[in-house]
Amino acid sequence: MSETYPHRSHDGRPQGPGRRAVLGGAAAAAAGLALAGCGSDDGDDEPKGRKKGEKITLTFWSWVPGIDKPVDLWNSKNPEVRVEVEKVSAVDGAQYAKMHAAIRTGNPPDLGQIEYPVVPSFLIDNGLLDLTKYGVGEHKDKFVGWQWQQSVFGKAVYAVPQASGPMGLFIRRDLFDKWAIEPPTTWDEYEAAAKAIRKKGAWIETFSATNGNRFAGLAWQAGARWFGAEGDTWLVSIDDEPTRKVADYWEALVEQKLIKTIPDRQNAWYKDVQTGAMASWLGASWGDALLVGNAPKTSGKWRVVPMPQWKKGDGAFANWGGSTTAVFAKSKYPKEALDFAIWLNTDPESIKLLIDNGYGTPAAKQGYATSDLDVHKDFFGGQEYSEVFDAASRGVDTSWRWGPATDTLYQRLGDAFTAAIGDGGSFRSVLKTVQGQTISDLREKGLKVKAG
Repeated sequence: MSETYPHRSHDGRPQGPGRRAVLGGAAAAAAGLALAGCGSDDGDDEPKGRKKGEKITLTFWSWVPGIDKPVDLWNSKNPEVRVEVEKVSAVDGAQYAKMHAAIRTGNPPDLGQIEYPVVPSFLIDNGLLDLTKYGVGEHKDKFVGWQWQQSVFGKAVYAVPQASGPMGLFIRRDLFDKWAIEPPTTWDEYEAAAKAIRKKGAWIETFSATNGNRFAGLAWQAGARWFGAEGDTWLVSIDDEPTRKVADYWEALVEQKLIKTIPDRQNAWYKDVQTGAMASWLGASWGDALLVGNAPKTSGKWRVVPMPQWKKGDGAFANWGGSTTAVFAKSKYPKEALDFAIWLNTDPESIKLLIDNGYGTPAAKQGYATSDLDVHKDFFGGQEYSEVFDAASRGVDTSWRWGPATDTLYQRLGDAFTAAIGDGGSFRSVLKTVQGQTISDLREKGLKVKAG
């Protein structure tokens, strides 16, 4: 995904400066961001829309568990506007590689599941439709403000928010109790717990080198700001002091052999979770379904506690994941696609079906109660665990914003952390390397950029 996507019009012709719509100064003023090369002003490729009485089928690429159930409900209520789901793999960004390839060949789906951090990458190659002309603004107040803003650039809105992933600490309460270890409330206590757990022959966690998304969440909590804007210029600050603090902390755990370094959410990791060889996991709200589905024999043994703090009582939290329902620029039926996206993410029946299948914390303000999210209450020993994530969501610093090529950034982090662990390099060197690579990546895409 490190490929540079040229700016092209919808018919595939290269765009010159006079044909390129620029979200530069306007985006910086309105959203604190700067993006160039978004959309085409050509009228000859304007979507025609659905004729009255015409039966149509919209295609929707998604990896959300159980997404077919709310789609089936929609189809039962809207026989003239059917939605056909195609499941796409979310392993190592495979879904985005497929989507970008479809955009380049001119054959994307009507709708796609796109995570908040990756939305800007699709604007670079003109992949998403500005939904403002189709009335998306009328629905703004239905969604949590900071999640809505993740897809707003200047005055344009490119996706409908679906869910977020406020972070917390999943723990094997039975093991912590057996070993007389208190759940850590600070990162210092977390290190002490890691030492105590190692003495019992288990591990507190893993540092997954390839999981840039989670590392971003840890930096987010510490106060990092990886992207910003100065006029029409992007500011890149991956190698900032808060992120260095996070890198130093996890490097120390690795050096002391207090933590594993295997990839998370793969076979070896699942085995450790199933057997109790790993006693906790720093995860997100959607992780409840992941644990239930992959470690069913541990039912009743897990609990959720707040994410450890750098200073006791700080109340600083972060988000890992979260996604949107976006409409691709090539959709022939943008109004109908938007109608479905709004319904999918605000209709109470749809939200219930999505919750039942563990899609995360809804972006909608209404249509559910926090207790409705405790779908797997029995698995967590009767705990009303979603209260922990709800409180975390309120503590997420909403000033964090994503930049272009975040999918490439994650790959860069994964490669650099893997190399550092393999050859004993410092984690700080990873930040310096990836900072430079990210600046180069953005410049290659024609964006103005400098170190923040």
